[in-house]
Parts: sequence; structure tokens; C-alpha cells
Amino acid sequence: MSRPPRRKRAGGHLHLALRIHKQRHKRRGVRERRGAIPNQISIDQRPPIVDSRKRFGDWEADLVIGARHSQALVTINERKSRYALIQRVTRKQSPIVRRAIVKKLKPFARLEHTLTTDNGKEFAQHERIAADLKLNYYIAHPHAAWERGANENLNGLVCQFFPKHRKLEEVTDKKIALAQHRLNHRPRKCLDYKTPRQVFWEQLHSNQPVALRS
Repeated sequence: MSRPPRRKRAGGHLHLALRIHKQRHKRRGVRERRGAIPNQISIDQRPPIVDSRKRFGDWEADLVIGARHSQALVTINERKSRYALIQRVTRKQSPIVRRAIVKKLKPFARLEHTLTTDNGKEFAQHERIAADLKLNYYIAHPHAAWERGANENLNGLVCQFFPKHRKLEEVTDKKIALAQHRLNHRPRKCLDYKTPRQVFWEQLHSNQPVALRS
């Protein structure tokens, strides 16, 4: 165990100005358990076009956990347009998470090629999700959040509305819908100052054919 800094032990307060000022404890003897999902397809096999953001229809998903791990928000984003979807789940069980993802993505079947998540057990029903939505499902490597960078950015924005110390049971569905609305109507520099909703819905309702599935 590392010892606290000398000034801190002497009663100093400079450590409180750090973004992370809690004492770190090195975890020993902890086995990696998140790779237990069967039949997963690695992100290594995902088509390069997904990384390029040159087509619509490549999605990412994750969970934002509320205080005391009692409820969570399923966060879903389309990589090219940054369009966001948010759905509450009362528990992190994989059947509940699967139903939430399918419910939110089903209306946009025309713009669905791939879905990428981490390898948490809440995504254990990835095969059923892929079959229900008729898309290709990929699993990122453990402890590699940068492989789903767009979704990690979305989660940070969601936490501005619902900080992690807040109990999600106290958050109404109306407030969740409002957060989604505001995120999708916020102009983005990377979209030439259009909103994610403008970019996504223009493509969704256009007569242009979408890229073929890979």
C-alpha cells in the first residue's frame, strides 16, 4: 500500500486540489471475469469502415450506472451523426438490457449495420440482439474504453445531467427524455454546427441508398 504524501500527513490541503485525491490501492489477486461472454466476435474483426465514420448505421452501447448500482441507463450512439438514445433499465440483467437496446434501435432498422459494446455480462445476450436487429455485433477488448470512444464521450455528457452519485430511481422518465432531446439538438463543430438529429434524420429519410452491410 502506498503511503500518503508527506504534506498530506502533516495536515496540508494541496492534495484536495487534485482531480483525484483519494489514496489508490493496488488490486492484487483479482481475476478478470468480464471475458466470460460466450460466442463473442472481437472488435478486431469489425470492418475498418466503422472506424472511418464514412457511413451511417454503426452503433455503440454501454451502461451508465446510478448510485448504489440499483438502476442504470443504457446509452446508445450512432458513430457518424453522434445521434444518441437513452433508456432506463431497473436492473443490469442481460435480458433487461437486451430488451432496452432492441426497443430503442428497432425503429431505425434502415440505418443499422453494426453494434459494438464492451464485454460486460450485461451484454451476454449479444447473439439475440444481433438476430433481433439483423446487424453484426462486436465486443471490445477488456479495459479498452478508447475502442468505443464515441460512446465514452456520450456517457460523459449524460453524467452532466445525471451525476453518478445520484439515485436514478429519483429521476423521472421525462427528465431522461429531455436529456436525450438536448443532446441531439446541440450543434456540434464536427458536424459543421448541425445537430446530431439534423444529420441523422436527414439520412434516415433521404432517398439515398445506405452503404451495404459488411
